[in-house]
Order: sequence, then C-alpha cells, then structure tokens
Amino acid sequence: MNTRNHSSLVEGVIWKQLLRFFFPIMLGTLFQQLYNTVDTIVIGQYAGTTALASVGGSASQIINLLIGFFVGLSSGASVIVSQFYGAQNDNGVYKAIQTAMAVAIITGIFMTVCGIILSPWMLALMNTPAETMEGSALYMRIIFLAMVPSMIYNVGSGVLRALGDSRRPLHFLIIACLVNVVLDMLFVAVFRLSVLGVAAATAIAQVVSAVLIWRCLNQVIGKRGFSIRHMNVDWDILQHTVQIGLPTGLQSVMYSISNMIITTTINSFGTATVAAWVSLGKVDGMFWMINNAFGVSVMTFVGQNYGARRLDRAERSIFVCGGLATVTAWLFSLTFYTFAVPIFSLFTKDAEVMGYALRMVHSITPWYFLFVPIEMVSGSMRGMGDTLFPTFLTALGICVFRSAWMFIVVPRWQVLEAITISYPISWILTGIAFIIYYVYKRRRLGFPAFRQ
Repeated sequence: MNTRNHSSLVEGVIWKQLLRFFFPIMLGTLFQQLYNTVDTIVIGQYAGTTALASVGGSASQIINLLIGFFVGLSSGASVIVSQFYGAQNDNGVYKAIQTAMAVAIITGIFMTVCGIILSPWMLALMNTPAETMEGSALYMRIIFLAMVPSMIYNVGSGVLRALGDSRRPLHFLIIACLVNVVLDMLFVAVFRLSVLGVAAATAIAQVVSAVLIWRCLNQVIGKRGFSIRHMNVDWDILQHTVQIGLPTGLQSVMYSISNMIITTTINSFGTATVAAWVSLGKVDGMFWMINNAFGVSVMTFVGQNYGARRLDRAERSIFVCGGLATVTAWLFSLTFYTFAVPIFSLFTKDAEVMGYALRMVHSITPWYFLFVPIEMVSGSMRGMGDTLFPTFLTALGICVFRSAWMFIVVPRWQVLEAITISYPISWILTGIAFIIYYVYKRRRLGFPAFRQ
C-alpha cells in the first residue's frame, strides 16, 4: 500500500499542520457550497422566484437529510482509518477502505430507489407550496439518480482526509464544480431547461467527482486494488463503523428534521420568504462548510494522535483549532453582515425577497462564533470514537429545542424573527452542555490533568 506517502499528524508544529490540513478542506467545502450556490444564482437570475424556491426549498432539505444520514453513518470508517493509520496498521487501513466503499455503493443504491419513489410524498409532508411542487419533485428525482457517485465521492474523500491527504479531494471537487458551472450556464441560460437543467448539471458533475476519487483510492491501495466485483467487506470493521458512524448519521438526521420543520414553518410565510430563506442558506452554508472543515480537521488530528497515544498533543490540537475557528467565525460574520445587500443581489432582484433576507441576516449572522465549542468537542470526540453522547447533546440542545420552539413560540409570535432567534439561543445552550461534557469526559479518556 501507499498510505505511508500521506501526511502523519502525530509530529510537528500543531497550528501549522492544522492549517496545512485545514485549508484544502476549507477550499473544498467552499467549492462544495459553490456547487449549490451557482445552481441558485443561475436559477434565480434566469428562471425566477418559483424555480428558485423549487430547487432550494423543501427539496434541498429532504436531499440533505438522506445524504447527511448515510455520509454520517459512513464517517465511522474515516475514524477507523485515521486510528489505524496513526497506529501504522496498513492492513487495517486497507480493510477499512474496502469496507467504506462497499457501504458507499450500497447506501447510494438504497437512496436512489427511495428518493425516486418517495419524493412527492416527502414534499407534500413538508407543506411545499403548490406552485413549486412539480419543480421540486423533478429536481429531487434527478439528484437521487446520482446518489451512488455522490456517496463514492463523499465517503472516498473522507477516507483520503483520514490518511492526511486533504489536497486531492479539493482538486477533484474543483474539477467537478467547474463542470457544474459550465453545464448550469449551458442548460439553464442557453437551453432554458430551468430546474431540469440545474439538476442534470449537478448529477453529471457528481459522476465526474466519483470517477476521480475512485481512481485515486485505487492508487492509494496499490497492487491490492479493488473493483465492484471483488469488493471485500470486513464485518468486524463494518460493525465498528456502524457503532461509530450511526450516532453521527442520526445527528445529521436530527439537524435535517429540525431544518425541515423550520422550512415547513417558513413555507407558511409565503413564496417570497421561502426564496429569501433559500438565498440565506446558500451564503450561510459557506460558514457551516468552513466550520465543518475545522471539525473534520480536529477529528482527523485527534484520531491519528489518539491512535498513536499522543494524548497531550491531541488535546492541544482541540484548543488550537478552536481558536482558529473562533477568529474565522468573527471574520465571516463581519463580512456577511457588512456586504449583505450586494451578496443577496446575486440571487434575486425582488425587493420583497431582499427585505426578508436582510432581516434574517441581522438576527443570525453576529452569533456564529457561539457554535465553535460544539464543533470542536463533538469533532474531537468522534476522532476518539466517542459519538453517542455528543449526538444526544446535539439532538437535545439544537434539534429538539428548535423543533419545540417552532411549535410553541412561533404560533404565539408570528414574525420572522421568532424563527431566526432560535438559532443563537440553541447554540448557547448546547455549547455550555458540550463544555461541561468535555471537562467530565477528558479524564475518563486518559488525558492528563489541567496544568495549574
């Protein structure tokens, strides 16, 4: 195998290694968001508000729910790969990669079938506006046709990052993003295919990224390469993968369900509000992609060092990464808040949509930094294989809280701010809970006592 050619994170200056590992992930997540943002810009400019709401409203939430669950489930493989790699167990790394890709293919097929059959029912369940129902169903079904390549890319790139290689997933994503942009302009701006064109462009780009990641993983494995016909599954690793990844997948589902409940509430405010929420989500999503990149970085860093029993180094990385993430959150909030008008002008020319979007920004944007402790602690715990209780804290503090807020508070305070204020409140409560959990858990995991 060629895994030793990748980056070990158990030696060297922590902040330098974190940034060297983080920046390709961050750029990759930004391109991932650009993937979807370009769809939104093109559809909003060339097909109008109804098409924009069709692509980014209920359909987007449902797709994110299913993809988030299965990618989260497969993330257990990344943890196992990083720990095997830190322990210099090449045979374990090989078996974990084989198992991860088998899971990616099987879950991709399952999502394709479920998505195509159940799309109209799921959209109706979310109270999707009648004028967007047909477009949303079309968009979902085409995107679900590409679920196998989507899972291959997402799981495969996670495996490469677990080996310390965050650059090649970025290169592949840039290529796929460029394909998506060119096809968006061709299908929507030139051929006027509207929702069909956006969905087809995204699906084709997913296939491109999957082919590239598959070839790369074969190079990593070397002579012990794999094919679909000879895919091997190590059942012990699969069981361990599910044990670690299932709570992460359920956490993603909880997030998605709470977002779906919020979207359902937003739907009752009308199409203009839905379009504003979609536009906010595309820009707001860039922050969550960056924040998630810090989470992946600290998970991989802690995973390798925990596997190598470098506990002091693992803990230092949590605080260093947390500091970097906090500064980034402040900078993003300042930029987004200051330049909100020109940013949203990219998505819409509708004055009513713009007004709603600005109200959302002013309520949510200044408070992004409150989420950092949640991402740092949950990411580091995942790196050490502890996912169950962090998932419970996230589900209770963010997902259950927000959902209850939608049912209890919003009907009594029927303004847009009643929805948006639930975000910073949930971040404060959950962040405090995670800090308390970390202080309690660190000694049980074998960390040394805090220095006086």
